[in-house]
Amino acid sequence: MKTGIKGVRRLSATAVTAAGAVLLTGTFAAPAQAAAPKAAPAKAAVKAAAPKAPAITAAGGFVMNNGNGKAAFAKAADSRRSMGSTTKIMTAQVVLSQKKLNLDTKVTVDKAYSDYIVAKTASSARLIVGDKVTVRQLLYGLMLPSGCDAAYALADKFGTGSTRAARVKSFIGQMNTTAKNLGLKNTHFDSFDGIGNGANYSTPRDLTKLASSAMKNATFRSVVGTKSTKQKVTTKSGGYRYMSWTNTNDLLGSYAGTIGVKTGSGPEAKYCLVFAATRNGKTVIGTVLASSSVANRTADAKKLLDYGFKV
Repeated sequence: MKTGIKGVRRLSATAVTAAGAVLLTGTFAAPAQAAAPKAAPAKAAVKAAAPKAPAITAAGGFVMNNGNGKAAFAKAADSRRSMGSTTKIMTAQVVLSQKKLNLDTKVTVDKAYSDYIVAKTASSARLIVGDKVTVRQLLYGLMLPSGCDAAYALADKFGTGSTRAARVKSFIGQMNTTAKNLGLKNTHFDSFDGIGNGANYSTPRDLTKLASSAMKNATFRSVVGTKSTKQKVTTKSGGYRYMSWTNTNDLLGSYAGTIGVKTGSGPEAKYCLVFAATRNGKTVIGTVLASSSVANRTADAKKLLDYGFKV
C-alpha cells in the first residue's frame, strides 16, 4: 500500500514534471508569431508626362513664357532669316518711343508714299494722297493691313534730315539703335517695312524679344489686338472719309486669348508670324519664320501656343 502510494506519488511527480516540461517546452518551442507585414511605402506621385514638342513646317520657331522669359520651344531660333513685314513691329516701336509723342498729330499723305506702293507692288493701307491722317491712324494702317505706305509716312515723319531720303535713313538708323539697345544681336534693318535690300534680317528669338518689349506699350497692344477698325480721316478739301482696315493676323478670332502681334511674307521670307496669347493670366509669345503657306504659319503658331501653355 505504501509502495503503491509512493509509486503513485512518484508517478504524479513525474507526470507533473513531465507536464511542466511539456509546458516549458510549449512555452519556448512554439513558433514566434510572424511579424505584421510592413505597410507598403506610399508610391511617389507619378509625374505627368511632359507634353511632346510639336513639329512645325516653319524653318525657324521660338516660343516663351512672356512673364519670366523662359523658352519653351526653339527651332533654329538664332538663325538669321528675312522677316518680311514683321519688320513693322520695330517701325511701330520706334514711333511709340519718340519723346513727347502726340498720337493725334496729323500727317499729310504724300504722293511719294503712293508711288512707292506701286513701284514695289507692296501691301497697302490704301492711303489717299492729300488726306490728313493721325499718327495713331497710321499705326493702325501699318499693323492691320500691313501698309507699306503707312510705314513710309511714319519713317518720313519721325526721321530727321532736310530731305525725304535723309529722314528715311535716319529712321532706319533709329530702328537699328533700338535693336542694339534691346540686345538683339542677330537683327539688322535696312528698310522701314521689310522690303529689304539684302540686309534686313532677324531670328525667331530676337523677334520674340522685340515683340515682348513692344507689347509693354498700351497703344501698341491696342493696335495689334484689333481685328478690324474704321477710321475717320480728313480729306485734302477739308471734308472726311472713312478708312476700313482688317488685321492680317488670322489668330485673332480663331485662337482664344490671342492679343497680337504681326504677320509677314515675301519671296525670301516666305510666311512669318509673330504671335501672342493670354490664358488664365499666362501670356505666351513667339515667332515662326519661313513657314510654307498662310495656313501653315497659322497652324504652326497654334501648335506653339498650345505647347507654350502646357509647359
